[in-house]
Amino acid sequence: MTEAMEAPRALEVQDLVVTRGGRQILAVEDLHVRAGETLAIVGPNGAGKSTLLLVLAGLLAPDRGTIRFEGETVVPTRDLAYRRRIGLVLPAPLLLSTSVFGNVAAGLQFRGVSKAETRDRVDHWLDRLGILHLRDRPGSQLSSGEAQRTSLARSLVLEPDLLFLDEPFVALDSRTRAALLDDFERIGHEMSASRVIVTHHLHEAVRLGDRLAILVAGGIRQCDVPARVAEAPVDEEVAAIMAAEARVRGRIVASAGGLVVVDTGSGHGTDDDDEALASRLLDDARAAAKDAPTAGT
Repeated sequence: MTEAMEAPRALEVQDLVVTRGGRQILAVEDLHVRAGETLAIVGPNGAGKSTLLLVLAGLLAPDRGTIRFEGETVVPTRDLAYRRRIGLVLPAPLLLSTSVFGNVAAGLQFRGVSKAETRDRVDHWLDRLGILHLRDRPGSQLSSGEAQRTSLARSLVLEPDLLFLDEPFVALDSRTRAALLDDFERIGHEMSASRVIVTHHLHEAVRLGDRLAILVAGGIRQCDVPARVAEAPVDEEVAAIMAAEARVRGRIVASAGGLVVVDTGSGHGTDDDDEALASRLLDDARAAAKDAPTAGT
């Protein structure tokens, strides 16, 4: 989503304050989510990320503040019409003691959707998330990844206008997390809903977020597209967060024996120079590995 094509604001937050035990844990002066975008909220543990999401989802009342949805002021904890238009995915799936189908269908049944439409919508999202074959399996017999896919389907089947995700991949092993992240990224590009995802993994935030909101000590320090936050952090704490993970684009020009040489494009040599350098580096690495002592010697 480019600046020239900015969508209208779907959700706006102003002067939002949350205190617990006499201590202020959240103070967000101004934040917004545009229609159809993904806002990724990232920050260290204890920064207030989940608290902010729970307030927006209506599960926690703030001490003060204004929340507007599509230009109208709402009180999420009391506004049923608003809450019917949101979906929420938590770190733990919290499945019901019924089948995968029953879990995903529960919200539609509560809203009085017909059996035929419920079946079609549930099967559609089970298929999109790769768990249609688990349709009749009890929720208690799912792996962590299958359970989280079921939880995600349970929210998406409601066709929300706002989707809130609180650390949705945190409890998964690396392989399962990577697969679900791929699927969610694909689905996100096809959704019209605005999305707010909370994570402490910078790479997830950069990959999924159209914009990043950096939350530190309960306040938004910076909110912008990932590239600008990375290139021009507003202070040292934001710079430290953005430096926690660094990625460099490049192409593999040679590989052998588990070793690779990557061209980052920063040099000025010819392709022949690159290949020659790669060959020399790999030859040196092979020689060093051959001369190194083996375990137990």
